[in-house]
Amino acid sequence: MSGRAVFMLLLSLLAVFVVWMAVEPHDRADWMLENALVLLAVVALIVTRRWFVFSNQAYLLIFAFLALHELGSHYTYSLVPYDPALRKLFGFSLDQLMGWERNQFDRLVHLAYGLLLTIPLFEFCRRAVGLGRGWDYVFASAIIMATSMLYELIEWIAAVWFGGDLGQAFLGTQGDIWDAQKDMALASIGAVLAVALHVLLQRRSAGADTGAPSR
Repeated sequence: MSGRAVFMLLLSLLAVFVVWMAVEPHDRADWMLENALVLLAVVALIVTRRWFVFSNQAYLLIFAFLALHELGSHYTYSLVPYDPALRKLFGFSLDQLMGWERNQFDRLVHLAYGLLLTIPLFEFCRRAVGLGRGWDYVFASAIIMATSMLYELIEWIAAVWFGGDLGQAFLGTQGDIWDAQKDMALASIGAVLAVALHVLLQRRSAGADTGAPSR
């Protein structure tokens, strides 16, 4: 498939998923607020294709993250029923196994923010900005950390602005006073893991191409 075909396929699948998640969300106002970010991201991806095209793998990572975010917007992040789903499908409780007392889907998405979006940013830093020799990884990770902090500020401002249940649903702290710090830390950890995995795969690929054993 051509790059354009892959992009259109992913965009179509995301559109179908958005429509599905739009059916009777837990909190319609929160769903609309969360989807403003999805809309901005999709418009940006469409518009910027005139000047910069990511690899198919990068687009797959981006759309996977948007799908996770869309799932959180349907239930609200604090109420995504991952544990009941695991109980029904596999007969065990992840929360009970890990000793968790709060819904951890929010934490998962913040980790996924770094894990899934660092490599697309790496591509941008290398091909569009011209960074290399490790600086592409450094700047990609730094962008993840900076935007994670910016998002926490946006959450805080939105919670104060809207107030009430909508503000609390969007903020999603679940009573944890260190929620913002933990979310930023998880995004940073995800970025570091993404870089480490990417470097490992690149070295293995280079070793396979040259016939030399990878180190």
